[in-house]
Amino acid sequence: MADKKKQLRTIDPPFVAVGPSGVALRDRLKRLTPKDEKVLRLVGEHQGSLASGDLKARCEAGHKHDNDAWASRKRDLTEQSSSRIAGAITKATHDQYGLARRCLLAHVQNLEAGIRTLRHRLSLPIGEKGNKRTPGGYRSKGEWFHKSRRLATLEHRLDVARDDWKTGHVRVVRGGRRLLKNRHNLRAAQLTEREWRQRWEAERWFLAADGESGKRFGNETIRVTTDGEVSIKLPAPLAHLANSKHGRYVLTSKVAFAHRGDEWHDRTEANRAVAYRIHLDVERGRWYLTASWTRPAVQTIPLETARARGLVGVDTNADHFAAYRLDRHGNPVGDPRRFGYDLSGTADHRDAQIRHALTRLLNWTKQTGAQAIGIENLDFSAEKTREKHGRKKRFRQLISGMPTGKLKARIVSMAAEHGIAIVAVDPAYTSMWGDQHWRKPLISMTRHDAASVAVGRRALGHPIRRRTAPPQHHQRDDAGHRTVQADRGDRGREETRRPVAERAHDARRRTGTTRTRGTSASKTVRDARSTGTWAQGSLLDTV
Repeated sequence: MADKKKQLRTIDPPFVAVGPSGVALRDRLKRLTPKDEKVLRLVGEHQGSLASGDLKARCEAGHKHDNDAWASRKRDLTEQSSSRIAGAITKATHDQYGLARRCLLAHVQNLEAGIRTLRHRLSLPIGEKGNKRTPGGYRSKGEWFHKSRRLATLEHRLDVARDDWKTGHVRVVRGGRRLLKNRHNLRAAQLTEREWRQRWEAERWFLAADGESGKRFGNETIRVTTDGEVSIKLPAPLAHLANSKHGRYVLTSKVAFAHRGDEWHDRTEANRAVAYRIHLDVERGRWYLTASWTRPAVQTIPLETARARGLVGVDTNADHFAAYRLDRHGNPVGDPRRFGYDLSGTADHRDAQIRHALTRLLNWTKQTGAQAIGIENLDFSAEKTREKHGRKKRFRQLISGMPTGKLKARIVSMAAEHGIAIVAVDPAYTSMWGDQHWRKPLISMTRHDAASVAVGRRALGHPIRRRTAPPQHHQRDDAGHRTVQADRGDRGREETRRPVAERAHDARRRTGTTRTRGTSASKTVRDARSTGTWAQGSLLDTV
């Protein structure tokens, strides 16, 4: 029996990604005195304890929380700090609760996907082979037994997660769950107990304030003047530490934002809202101040405008970006480029590697004259479980190491500064079809380079395949034009064929004339014409 034709999934149309909605700047607080650091620590500890208690109350309330409960929490915090600090703490609490709810929903969906895969594989006979679309049965009875136990474990976790989702109960760790787990294995984290405690306390501090338009310099709690002077409105219990009027403490350090400094200066001078956050990098022993504000919604350019001058197709891999310049017709121009990065090491190192690779990619894109980048809209949220990929541990590590979430945020924000649009495309079959249709015709091309061409053609709205297969001979008139290069309105794509020379076998029928000369002699000996006659002699010629 012939194999059934493989059913391809629906491919989503490309779209232009929305630009960044905010700006964040950071500068170091240099030359702080010991008293300055002491005040910052005391304020951070005090407000951090208030934030921890407020988050606990919000998580315990669950779905029972309403506006009255919010107002009650804010009143309690105002007595121990100020109304603006209480508002900043409650807003941060609600943001953290909403993030925890989204993570819980993703956890439920991940468990459901794993359980479906386990149930399918357990229902198959042992040793049955699978295919590219569905996995087969388990290899041995022992593996089948262990997977049946894992199924029971996941089902129990799913029941607990669903109950938490229904009741609105979430589990949040102020300071980070990863840092909390490091406490149980300090040797692997290469930390002493004292070092871990310093990091834990610093992460749980709360030294942030939301901006407020119309107030002096755009923020009343953490105020930064146009000349860089930083002052903090102290909470009520620490008001005795103030060194300025109205319960404020002025730091000896001054800030000067090198990046976007003019934009920040114009904003503070106009008393527009600017949010500030102060934090301590324990490993380096440095204090930093971060300024941020929101941007008005920017209308993205139309898709056709982004395609007008061609674009750069980018294939995302675990250790590099493969890029290729394509003109507006989908033809590769020049040579492929590769921008490598190393995702091993600390989180700061990985973030810097991604940032440097994207900077080189954007600079090269501007040099080519393109005004858009086509990139895959990757999302491996449901593709990293061991239930789906089985023993393919290296493949799971590969897709887990690809920074899909951080990459999206980075490339959109950085491209907006260069005036380059980001066109997101469906990643389905780009590597397979790119290798099939583009790796062979282009010399010295890798599989990743071919995938970048496929991504770029999909972003431009062209099929990945270079030419479509022609229809059968009796279907030419019905099937229309046979290539993707010519449009229906182009002259010559499938117009009426001109008459050919008379020597064609159907010349007289098409032209309506009589034959003016004899047909050409046959090239075979048997059918060759001759003007002579043939006669057999009476005697054989033996000479």
